[in-house]
Amino acid sequence: MNKKGTLLRQAAAYPHIVWSLLFIIAPLIFVAYYAFTDKEGNFTFDNISAMAEPSYLEVFLRSLCFAFLATVICLVIAYPVAYFISKTSPKMQKILIMLVTLPQWLNFLIRTYSWMALLEDTGIINSLLVSIGLDPIHMINTPFAVILGMVYNFLPYMIIPLHSVMAKIDVRLLEAASDLGCNQFQVMTRVVLPLSKSGIISGITMVFVPSISTFYISQKLGGGNFDLIGDTIERQFQTAYNYNLGAAMSFVLMILIIISMAVMNKYSDDDGGVIV
Repeated sequence: MNKKGTLLRQAAAYPHIVWSLLFIIAPLIFVAYYAFTDKEGNFTFDNISAMAEPSYLEVFLRSLCFAFLATVICLVIAYPVAYFISKTSPKMQKILIMLVTLPQWLNFLIRTYSWMALLEDTGIINSLLVSIGLDPIHMINTPFAVILGMVYNFLPYMIIPLHSVMAKIDVRLLEAASDLGCNQFQVMTRVVLPLSKSGIISGITMVFVPSISTFYISQKLGGGNFDLIGDTIERQFQTAYNYNLGAAMSFVLMILIIISMAVMNKYSDDDGGVIV
């Protein structure tokens, strides 16, 4: 009976193994192969060293800055929102989390186009400003628009892990801190913040990784004026047909994602500790 159960478990794992080999492992191998070969298939580091050129370094630096700003803004907004949601009743928590994730049910392209309609020089926001006698504000095709698009699209990825951690915090710890003389600020900084550390790390990872690799947001809301890593990679594959350089950039992003996942895994099971 045990042997039969073991065989069934092994058989059930085969589809997952095949899926992983075809759609995860094999693509990563191809990326690594093209990253370290030239067009003739010869081994080379030229693709990696090419990214040290000022133009590519500027793209990487801009991508890091935009992703960092978007992640910080998401954290600042998401933390109080997640804390507020965690303090409501279980039924209300489900409703509020559904409202947070509701925009994600729409297609990513539709959400981005909607922001284009809002931020255009003749868009909805500027039309409202003109109607009340104010001057229009140029928002589209600016860094502000790109970062705003990142924050809007990836904010739920920060709220959800923060809420999942905060909802598990024992209320008795907060009450004990208050009884021992802590004010609300001290309760937040010395109890809630350390206990929600794993949610912060998870949220930062889930926002930073897609922010640094995005390309559609920068193309539509930035008007193509602000090349990010994702834009450069897409161009290498779509127009320049330089698969090797595009693969090298993808390889660097893959390493970044692996590092981020390693950091997330390190803290995901860590419930933190109360600072006394």
